[in-house]
Amino acid sequence: MKYHFDKVVSERIQKRLQKSYMSGKSRKTVAVKGFSGKMGYVLAVAGSAVGLGNIWRFPYLAAKYGGGIFLLTYLVLAITFGFTLIMTETALGRKTGKSPIGAFKELGAKKMMFGGWINAIIPMLIVPYYCVIGGWVLKYFFSFAGSSAANLQEDTYFTNFVSETGEPVFWLFIFAIAVFLIIIMGVEKGIERLSKILMPLLVVMAIGIAIYSVTRPGAMEGVKYYIIPDFSRFSINTVVAAMGQMFYSLSIGMGILYTYGSYMRKDIDMESSIRQVEIVDSLIAFLAGLMIIPAVFAFAGGSPETLEAGPSLMFITMPKVFLSMPMGRVIGMVFFLLVFSAAITSAVSLMECGVATFGELTKWSRKKSSVVMLGITLLLGIPCSLGFGVWSFIKPIGGSILDFFDFITNSIMMPIAAICTMVLVMKVCGFKTVIDEIEASSKFKRKKIYLFMAKYLVIIFLGVILVSSILQALGFMKL
Repeated sequence: MKYHFDKVVSERIQKRLQKSYMSGKSRKTVAVKGFSGKMGYVLAVAGSAVGLGNIWRFPYLAAKYGGGIFLLTYLVLAITFGFTLIMTETALGRKTGKSPIGAFKELGAKKMMFGGWINAIIPMLIVPYYCVIGGWVLKYFFSFAGSSAANLQEDTYFTNFVSETGEPVFWLFIFAIAVFLIIIMGVEKGIERLSKILMPLLVVMAIGIAIYSVTRPGAMEGVKYYIIPDFSRFSINTVVAAMGQMFYSLSIGMGILYTYGSYMRKDIDMESSIRQVEIVDSLIAFLAGLMIIPAVFAFAGGSPETLEAGPSLMFITMPKVFLSMPMGRVIGMVFFLLVFSAAITSAVSLMECGVATFGELTKWSRKKSSVVMLGITLLLGIPCSLGFGVWSFIKPIGGSILDFFDFITNSIMMPIAAICTMVLVMKVCGFKTVIDEIEASSKFKRKKIYLFMAKYLVIIFLGVILVSSILQALGFMKL
């Protein structure tokens, strides 16, 4: 009975989409704004997924929650839980040819338009503070490349830098304008071309630094800790932490997969493309652990305080680690170039979501929509930057302005957005709508896994992420 209902709903939606498609732009026009092919799509989505969270958050969590057992848990969740959400959002984006708001509308979810709006708003709130951090990365790259590299070893260097007024805002402007210039060039000439250059370069740099790191004296203990699962360290906290990392790492629940899915050609094998995205994203996360954990073992003997330094791991701990090693200045420069590559590809995908949304809602040109998104980025990014300095007295929910934006988007809005997507599929358009779109170009070998996860587990997992994030932020739960 349920399958019959899904089939009827799917047929109605298909007729509506076909009518909308036939009355809209020609296929040739649509193709111009999309990716040129599978490789362009895979690298662009991988570039979106591979961000700052892969470089510092994954190694930090892996170190904290048992090394190899965390790595194993993460990989299992990525090919089940993560796969289900990526396939759903991508399929709905390609099916409708729309970003989140348009997708929810096309699929007949008039009473659930909140789900489309929250998916569209999230990237507009993330990209400002993301560009602030991207600016910090640029500052550190040029510091390693210049004559002031030795100063990076000082304990107060990072704190003094971010608490200034002018320089952090300057680097925010530089990073945000770089993202804007890529966006304004378009999907194929801007986003796709950038991804084709930076993603292979990022992988090569990650492999190079990882090899250097694991060959340092004393580093092999870190390699063993990171790679070999110790099941005695497994706990519910390991699963919750791995779920949270996987959720944020794969660009789920922030409108990106809808938008990039809408740019995907109908003849591109969706399942194969997503599998390649999973591989690239997991590879970079794995290499980030190999870059950092063995290096910390070599530098500090695997000190828990050093390994679990959290966000400061990138800007305080790692510069000290690199500068204590032979050729450390060169390695540090390459490392922050790698981090910049990861940061800018993710920032581009976030800003592109806003541009696509404005274009659909207002019919503005790409140039005008891009200018508006740059304005929003700077308008919200400046307070995030100044929140560590002259505006440090402003402490929403007890943290900095940047921390507030991060908490609202990552801990609250993103899990809710993903829940809305799954409710859309379960209650409005039906699983058949998603499956038919995937099978139009793919064999869908993991269909049974997809249906089991989507029907029975994904909503529960998302609820766990949402509740645990809130409890952790409010101090009622410690992970």
